[in-house]
Amino acid sequence: MNVKSQDSPKPWVDPDDAPELTQDFFEQGEWKIGEQPVSAPEGAAVLREALSRGRPKAQSTKQALTVRYDAEVIAAFKATGKGWQTRMNDALKDWLQTHSPA
Repeated sequence: MNVKSQDSPKPWVDPDDAPELTQDFFEQGEWKIGEQPVSAPEGAAVLREALSRGRPKAQSTKQALTVRYDAEVIAAFKATGKGWQTRMNDALKDWLQTHSPA
């Protein structure tokens, strides 16, 4: 007679045997942010934002551009250290306050 001991391990169950999660299953769920219940569209919007890649978009974005400046202009701004491109941008914006680019 072949009898299993009570101490023998339980048989392995393949996780792929789990039931398929249907759309109906998810529609019965409740969206929460922390402990606060929210609507499905609001929860989905927060989820999309949380999963977006990269850093948050700035309110005023900058445009990548190839431009040429005299070597002494670049050297002067680089000599001011880290952030020299931002200072150069600020200097150009300041110039626009009192001059017309035309």
